Amino acid sequence: MHPDLDRLIRLQQLETTADEARRKIADHPQRAQALEERLAAARDAVAGVKTRLTDAQNKRRAEEKDVSTIQTRLAKYKDQLLEVKTNREYQAMLHEIETAQNDIKTREDSILVTMMESDDLAAEVKKTEAELKAVEKEVGAGRQVLEQEVSALEAELEKTARARAALTSEIDRGVLAIFEQVAKGRKGIAVSEAKDGMCTICHVRLRPQVFNEVRRNASIIQCDSCRRILYFVEQTPAPTAVPQP
Repeated sequence: MHPDLDRLIRLQQLETTADEARRKIADHPQRAQALEERLAAARDAVAGVKTRLTDAQNKRRAEEKDVSTIQTRLAKYKDQLLEVKTNREYQAMLHEIETAQNDIKTREDSILVTMMESDDLAAEVKKTEAELKAVEKEVGAGRQVLEQEVSALEAELEKTARARAALTSEIDRGVLAIFEQVAKGRKGIAVSEAKDGMCTICHVRLRPQVFNEVRRNASIIQCDSCRRILYFVEQTPAPTAVPQP
């Protein structure tokens, strides 16, 4: 194989590895943001249930205060009942007493419902807090994994950069210029395998004489369509099965 062609194939591998590492590093903020959003959602869930529990408890206290006020008023009505002088006043006072008693019963029923709701919400608080702890643990582990991945990728980029610098110093300047020009216009892919008479990336069939030249791997040949530098990999024939006696 032509020395520079072999180097270009290895250079393309380095470029592809570096591009993949850079892509993963670029994805890191989005992945980290997803972890933070998951944690925030779990915290919001706890806060939301606690707010509902506080509202229920405040409602219960307000109802209990109202019951106490009505009971005080009811006691006065009962005392006043002994002091009325006419039947009309007596009936009016009985009506006030009945109204107060019904009001107390309604509020006590509401207090009972609120107590049951508070019990359910207290259980839900415990559940969401347990879920939050689990999420905090998972998010913490996820952050650590991301940090380790980024560190490894950055180390890989440094290693690749050193290997690229060493390799490009050995490639003919004109050949390297072709590689870099094609890579710039073809999303970083400047080298392509030729197989079955075609460029395997743009899938355009090569002229027979061009494909024959590419198969020799003896010179720098570009695809007429996409302009990528072509190379050929000799296929190793599959082993012939030995007939069983």
